[in-house]
Amino acid sequence: MSKNNNPEQFVAKKKKKKKRMSKAGMIILSIFSTLFLTAFIACSYILISAIAYINGDLAIDLDEYKESQNQTSFIYATDSDGKTVELARLHGEEDRVWVDLEDMSPYMSKAVIALEDNRFETHKGVDWIRLGGVILKPNQIGQGGSTLTQQLIKNLTNNKSVTIVRKYREILSALNFEKYYDKDTIIEAYLNTAYFGSGCYGVKTAAQKYFGKDIKDLNAAECAVIASITQKPTTNNPLLNPENNKERANYCLKIMNTLGSISNTEYQEALNYKLIFTSSEDYVPDEESEASKKVNEKDVINSFYVDYVIQCVRDDLMEEYGYSKQQATDEIYYHGLKIYAAVDLDIQSTLEDIYVNRKSLPTTTHTYTNNDGEKVKEKVQSAMTIMDYSGRVVAIVGQADEKTENRGLNRAANSYRQPGSTIKPLATYAPSIESNILNYSSKVKDYAIALNGEFWPHNVDKSLGSNSNVTVQYAIQESLNTVPARVINYDLGIENSFNYLKDKFHLKKLDDTNDKALAPLATGALTNGATTVEMAAAYATFGNGGLYYKPYSYYKVTNSKGTKVVLSNENPQFERAISEETSYIMNKLLQTVNTSYYGTASTVREFPIFAKTGTTTSEKDRWFCAGTPYYVAAVWCGYDHPDSLNYDLNPCGKIFFRVFDEIHEGLAEKEFPTSTGVVEKRYCTISGKLAGSGCYSTRTGYYKLSSMPQTCTYCSGHQRTVTDGNSAADSIGQIIEGLGEFAGQVISEKPNGSTDSENTGER
Repeated sequence: MSKNNNPEQFVAKKKKKKKRMSKAGMIILSIFSTLFLTAFIACSYILISAIAYINGDLAIDLDEYKESQNQTSFIYATDSDGKTVELARLHGEEDRVWVDLEDMSPYMSKAVIALEDNRFETHKGVDWIRLGGVILKPNQIGQGGSTLTQQLIKNLTNNKSVTIVRKYREILSALNFEKYYDKDTIIEAYLNTAYFGSGCYGVKTAAQKYFGKDIKDLNAAECAVIASITQKPTTNNPLLNPENNKERANYCLKIMNTLGSISNTEYQEALNYKLIFTSSEDYVPDEESEASKKVNEKDVINSFYVDYVIQCVRDDLMEEYGYSKQQATDEIYYHGLKIYAAVDLDIQSTLEDIYVNRKSLPTTTHTYTNNDGEKVKEKVQSAMTIMDYSGRVVAIVGQADEKTENRGLNRAANSYRQPGSTIKPLATYAPSIESNILNYSSKVKDYAIALNGEFWPHNVDKSLGSNSNVTVQYAIQESLNTVPARVINYDLGIENSFNYLKDKFHLKKLDDTNDKALAPLATGALTNGATTVEMAAAYATFGNGGLYYKPYSYYKVTNSKGTKVVLSNENPQFERAISEETSYIMNKLLQTVNTSYYGTASTVREFPIFAKTGTTTSEKDRWFCAGTPYYVAAVWCGYDHPDSLNYDLNPCGKIFFRVFDEIHEGLAEKEFPTSTGVVEKRYCTISGKLAGSGCYSTRTGYYKLSSMPQTCTYCSGHQRTVTDGNSAADSIGQIIEGLGEFAGQVISEKPNGSTDSENTGER
């Protein structure tokens, strides 16, 4: 019998088969049970998590967002009446200004609610009826159905992906959000964060952009126009597609009327209202409206002062917070800073008027060859910085002629040019008087020194010097080159001179190798040069008792709310550069520089004026650094592509007196600070010592009480003592040299001096 015909085996197989089927069923049942249990646990977890999230801590902090959002920054100034005025506004692609709900037109929120979420006042963050309608249309999941609260969440998180997960999270966040914020706060936040086209974020900038009005002044029709933009910012832009916007705006007004937000009368008035946009032919800006002045901020050319403020704030943010240049720039343009500029608006206006119209400025041109081999003609340029004596930059202009771009080249702050003879008080005379090497009337030989096998430098008259001893006062007055070269080389030392420029007067771009030499220090041939800002700040030490103040262009910078001070200059940084005594003596010395060449300038000449001129080799740069008891300034003239100026009269001096004559109009009498450590004495022009009873040629000098010169005995017929090291014949020679100097001083007071082509003084 075969296997297959065995009954017992057949029964056994049948039982075995039944058993196998039972196991398969069990497996299937287990799978389904596991899936069901997993789904139940997952759904329970999601539900519990959702409830916990909704009722938990605040998920999205509106206040934190307002601190970090991209907001427009403002620069303010104080006018002559003490009123704070808006000077400029700064923003990147997003122009965003936060405004409180009570400062908006009451129609604004009503228009947005009518179009976007007409059950806004009754739902708890999610409109389940509206959402249900969207769910019934699967192809529209992620589109529509969003309440204003949900749209606000999207604006705050900047998550605009169209997914079920994003929609789910948005719903939970909206429900959580409405547990912490009331409806007024939510609609206010929405109106300040929604995009209204043309780079406008928020209704305030939109009102300014489209109507040139403040948001609080808009009527129902105008609010409907703005509310109609958000759904399709380009398609419904009233400036780009007015017909599309009009259709939707009328629909908005109809819903507002249906909801009772506006009456029938208001509805008809709004429909019939003639809209006047900023692009309309009959649009007339309201001169009194701050908003109308700022409709097209990107088209506004800011002043050089505004450019300088931006530069200073950027640099200070980098220094204070370790920001990169880009981070600091973004902070200014995107974080809603409030910057309070230190500008004097009247002085800035005067300076701009003179420079734009080239009043007293040279009009000459020269031709240079550009990189393409083309001949290009350019006008002579100029720049000027005016400061008070505590570091405040009251006015600054970086070019002659009209300014045509924002944040272009500011020659006053960023063009480093060789300062010529204006370096001498800083690198030679102030350090030497401070160190008691020189005094007001010290005698120094006016003759070149041997340098690298040649005699150097030449003076204004192209000579190597008179080979006579001249006083410090005379050397400054005539801007001799030979005297500072000798003083630095034989007495002060190159290292000391350089350190004063770097550490005391804070010239930033000194070359630690090449500028530690006689030519840069004695005649101003610096490798990189200096700016008018730097020179004005350095010269301020001669009018404020010897203190160096770091120049500043703003008082403070705050966050958008004004609750946190980000940067401050309200307590200006200063340090002692030179002593009070040295400052006073230098002031008196620089007052002897002859400035009569530059006209009477009757107003400013009622005040004491200290000054120093400067000319570089081949006359490629001209300078004038000077001050009154009120203000100190540095003026530069030259070509952007350096070339000889060939002016008999220093144009910078003319500019200085033109500007200062106007800005000193009506100012009260004022004197420079004095020093109790300095005494006024007559000195002998022959010997340079304090005048004795027999001295017949004397002048007034100023001396430190702690370092008084000896009294002259030459003019009384006494020979010098053995310790002086000179014979009677030498004494006679000193008298002859002194008489020669005296004659030179008398001649130099006449207005027919000569110019200098090698870093010396000129008219």
